[in-house]
Amino acid sequence: MVEDSEVVKTAADAAENVIFSRSDRSVVDDLDITVTFEEGVLEVDVYLDVADDRIDDRQLADDAALAARAAVDELFS
Repeated sequence: MVEDSEVVKTAADAAENVIFSRSDRSVVDDLDITVTFEEGVLEVDVYLDVADDRIDDRQLADDAALAARAAVDELFS
């Protein structure tokens, strides 16, 4: 049985890994990754503000959230 805390940590780590694999920490002005897992329902919200015009922070936040969900799916498979 997978613990809820493990699900949350897995999702948050995956989201953070995507963000920092595509951008330097120095250009990330603000980052908030919120993960909840209650009654089998996963919610992932990623807010990102990047000080690099070459990076689409909305797309990167969406990609990070998708990676978080995929990591949790893999955890349960």
